[in-house]
Amino acid sequence: MTTPARIGCRLLSVCLLLVLIIGLGNTVVAAAQLEPAPTTNSVLPVNSGDNAWLLASTALVLMMTAPGLVLFYGGLVRSKNVLSTMMHSLILMAVISTLWMVFGYSVAFGSGNAFFGNPLTHLFLKGVGGAPNPAYAATVPAESFMLFQMMFAIITPALISGAVAERVRFKAYLLFIVLWTVIVYLPLCHMMWGQGGLFNWASGGKIPVLDFAGGTVVHISSGVSALVFALVIGRRDGFPREPMVPHNVVLSLVGAGLLWVGWFGFNAGSALNAGTLATSAFAATHFSAAAAALSWTGTEWFLKGKPSVLGAASGMVAGLATITPASGFVTVPAAFGIGLVAGVVCYLAVTKLKAAFGYDDSLDVFGVHGVGSTVGMLMLGFLASAEVNPLIGTTFQKNGASVSLAGGMHQFWNQLAGVGATVTLAAIATFLILKLVDTAIGLRVDQEDESVGLDLSQHGERAYNE
Repeated sequence: MTTPARIGCRLLSVCLLLVLIIGLGNTVVAAAQLEPAPTTNSVLPVNSGDNAWLLASTALVLMMTAPGLVLFYGGLVRSKNVLSTMMHSLILMAVISTLWMVFGYSVAFGSGNAFFGNPLTHLFLKGVGGAPNPAYAATVPAESFMLFQMMFAIITPALISGAVAERVRFKAYLLFIVLWTVIVYLPLCHMMWGQGGLFNWASGGKIPVLDFAGGTVVHISSGVSALVFALVIGRRDGFPREPMVPHNVVLSLVGAGLLWVGWFGFNAGSALNAGTLATSAFAATHFSAAAAALSWTGTEWFLKGKPSVLGAASGMVAGLATITPASGFVTVPAAFGIGLVAGVVCYLAVTKLKAAFGYDDSLDVFGVHGVGSTVGMLMLGFLASAEVNPLIGTTFQKNGASVSLAGGMHQFWNQLAGVGATVTLAAIATFLILKLVDTAIGLRVDQEDESVGLDLSQHGERAYNE
């Protein structure tokens, strides 16, 4: 049998297996002697305004991946690798959506213990429908909440791809992402936001960590994992001796603009309603991005003599990543201050820190997302305001008494615990997954394929044809 025929048979077998699993899914759930899926209160009314805002936010967050991240990352690499880099984000819209439907949502938000939910509670989205789930969002359908959170699960591993662009094998990348999502993202999501999660300050957590929209779950986890991935796979051939300049900064600027717009859904949508908290998070998001763009540009101008357009865009993204965990807990002046710090610190991370240690994080995922959100998480420990979000003043209970989580040294230590746990889980798990994938199928393309470019060697296409 020819090679294409073998590949076709394998694909057909996988598809048939998936159909069989889906067909038997409900039977397995019905037969399993496990805790039933929590029932939602059908009496709770759906607020059409809240639901409209959450659905709009869901679309905005998906837009951050495609076309936002697709264009931003695609423009930053060399022309021979633009399609492969874009594909790294694009394919996850299909892969992660499938995992999320089958068991991912259940592991992240189903009933369980302090570390992960029961994968069978909402297997194939069982029990996730039009009725609200008051444990998460009492005024919108549980299905809307599920869709919104799915978009976070899509973009998080897509961020990692920027660190290993231009040298990773496509099938190794796919296998890594599936394993990383299951082992790192889903448990971390449950620990921070799932009911009874270890760090869930609002719903039964033991250590109250404030993370409004994904400082730990999204940015620190992906940033640290990106650094580990870059170290394990090694530097690009010729780095840093040869210049590896972006092939199309215009594409990256369009992508950066889409990211800024989409981030309003990312952060303000995390209020899960169309009230004043969404407005506050929206404002904090915008002013942090503006401040970071200014401070990054100013720092670069002072140190290099010229302010670059790409630097201004990178500063903006740094401000967005940094304010993400704090967006629903801080005032506008505090958000502006966080952005100012983010622009300087992230600029130094992607220039001085990267040069000092010599690692090849191709698109500076660690320096922008990992470092930025760590700064945001820790500054939040001192700047969280009960005036902005009154729930942090009364919701968390310890020994039967309410404990305020407003800014102070006590909350800084909680934030540090959340950051430390995220870094530890992401670093160790990523390293072990990479070693497994490398042993099984190999992580990196060979030197010839890297020289030709991943567009041709991995996908048989060219981005630009004369």
